[in-house]
Amino acid sequence: MKTETKPYNPFNHLLTEADMGEYLTQAFMDEDPDMFIIALGHIAKHKGIAQLASDTGLNRENLYKALSGKSQPKWDTVQRIIKALKMNVRVAA
Repeated sequence: MKTETKPYNPFNHLLTEADMGEYLTQAFMDEDPDMFIIALGHIAKHKGIAQLASDTGLNRENLYKALSGKSQPKWDTVQRIIKALKMNVRVAA
């Protein structure tokens, strides 16, 4: 008997801006650096890639590629995405 599964969508559980911020923070703390980019991609898709493309000046194809976790986007690209999503990244000691 074959078990049917569906892709995990974290936004079935993350409903507030605070939840999204915590999700991104936890992804940043992960040992795998790709997790931060993947989490940023989840948030971007939740808020809308078309609007993000307009806000960042990047095309949708490049956004999907940058946020796939299979590439290493430049910091300026990541920064533009974070700003367009109206999120803040803070580093504390």
